Amino acid sequence: MTLSPQFLDELRARTLLSGLVGKTTKLQKAGREWRACCPFHNEKTPSFYVNDDKGFYHCFGCSAHGDAIRWMTDQRGLPFMDAVKELAQTAGMELPAMDPRAAEKAEAAKGLHEACADAAGWFTDQLNGLAGATARDILAKRGIKPETAREFGLGFAPDSRGALKGALKDYGDPLLVEAGLLIKVEEKTPYDRFRGRLMIPIRDPRGRTIAFGGRIIGDGEPKYLNSPETPLFDKGRTLYNLDKAAPATRKTGRVLVVEGYMDVIALAQAGFREAVAPLGTALTEPQLERLWRLAEVPILCFDGDSAGQKAAIRAAHRATPLLQPGRSLAFVTLPPGVDPDDLVRTKGAGALEALLANPEPLVDRLWASEFAAEPLTTPEQRAGLKQRLTEIANTIADANVKSEYIAEFRRRTDALNARPPRAPFVPRPQGGGRKGNQPWKPAPGPVGDGAKGIHARGMDGVLTKPVLIGLLRHPTEIGRHIGELSRLNITDHRLANLLDAMIDVAVEEQTLDSERLLTILATSGFDIIAHDLLRADQLMCSFTQRDAEPARAREELDEAIAILVARPEVDAALAEATAMMQTDYSDEAFERQVSLVKEQQALDARLANLVQSNEDARAFAEGS
Repeated sequence: MTLSPQFLDELRARTLLSGLVGKTTKLQKAGREWRACCPFHNEKTPSFYVNDDKGFYHCFGCSAHGDAIRWMTDQRGLPFMDAVKELAQTAGMELPAMDPRAAEKAEAAKGLHEACADAAGWFTDQLNGLAGATARDILAKRGIKPETAREFGLGFAPDSRGALKGALKDYGDPLLVEAGLLIKVEEKTPYDRFRGRLMIPIRDPRGRTIAFGGRIIGDGEPKYLNSPETPLFDKGRTLYNLDKAAPATRKTGRVLVVEGYMDVIALAQAGFREAVAPLGTALTEPQLERLWRLAEVPILCFDGDSAGQKAAIRAAHRATPLLQPGRSLAFVTLPPGVDPDDLVRTKGAGALEALLANPEPLVDRLWASEFAAEPLTTPEQRAGLKQRLTEIANTIADANVKSEYIAEFRRRTDALNARPPRAPFVPRPQGGGRKGNQPWKPAPGPVGDGAKGIHARGMDGVLTKPVLIGLLRHPTEIGRHIGELSRLNITDHRLANLLDAMIDVAVEEQTLDSERLLTILATSGFDIIAHDLLRADQLMCSFTQRDAEPARAREELDEAIAILVARPEVDAALAEATAMMQTDYSDEAFERQVSLVKEQQALDARLANLVQSNEDARAFAEGS
């Protein structure tokens, strides 16, 4: 089909722009024009104007500008041809003739659209009738209001093999099978696909029903059942709620991607109308392209459980080759066992908004995934990390973005298998969490599975050796920190034995300098490991240097010990809180979980600040 400039001009001329815009935006008369608060950005004073004589709209705040067709593509999110078709239908204009094959295909699609629309209406009637009582109870228990159910066209499919088939018999079985509403198995009589399910219509960007998702009511598998691929429905190219999210995204400037239908519906009810969801599959390249048409950096807000986080990293790897300047992804990680639906239902919209205020960039998610893939205690393992990151960066097609990722990954791996990029400094509590000069006692056993994860391994690998070097150079600090040092669970048994020996010496010796400590350690067979540590190229902190300024060395050693002690304990407490959430969800357990996650982040920030401040100092010294 070819659209001539004359046809498009006539279409614009026949479309009253203020009437079109006024369907979704409240307009006020302003002389020969209309004005409103701009639908493309948030504002309190109207700066958006519609001029019917000239046939365009313009916002003096954000510079949004266009005609009727542009309004349909930008505000409604429709593809160009769909926008033209809808405007032409309203204006009573015939589109230029299509070739016979295309016309035949369009006529068939029209029948499928009508069948899906009638099915959606029938499902809604069942939900609101006597048969839908159980489904309505489920919605009520999930906090879905009746008006929300109506907005999303929710319905109910009775547990019958022929109820829908009978209601739509005028379409004939072949068309209903093609629409995915009936199942045809070999030569058997077709029967209803959806039975005993809460029904959720799936719509295209124009708001037309093209498929359905059905959630089982009661026991049964699968929990969610989607329509099959049809001439209308391509699962890998469709995003649930795109028709409603597109205009909302243009107001908020962001698009949220969640895992399921009910998350989208719950978020919309809570005020987050810019949420979409893939349809039971990992995000595909076409879906990512659709998301990037809405926002430069879509925010993935998947469930906090293992499956949700695996889906998030799959999406990260799928998106990486497609990155371009100004086009990326970001991530919000919920506490384990909590999904967006749970969060807004139990804690309110503010809890999610707080998380969305500081999403994790794509580069951080990729880094964390590879950092956690295996221990980093040997040169070979660290080389493996560098190789994996380089391979990821090399998949990026855009040369400029690729070079930036390679440089960023190199910077992080060069900085001691790196911690996260520099974060704002978070002051530690007064006293740094130390217990003072407590009597020495044996180190306790493992603090729990939480200490064995990525962050605990990272803290151990990054800080243990530098702290031991600091204690060898400043042995008087051992006595000040005996209470904390005895709580450490060092994974390297050689280093753990060295620390125990250092504590024993500090208990026996009231006055101790570095030379005296090394001499005593040598008599117990620790001379080699102690001297190897002092010669090692470790974290460049003041307390690891021979001639460091004493006050700064003491302060930074205090901080490093406090972080090294606190992080495994926080991880263990979080693991315990997470396990409790799985069996006994409560507001108190949720608050505990969130609080511990924040403690983790604060410790990461403190370590990042410690590392960065010394990197800055070294760079300054080298440049002087």
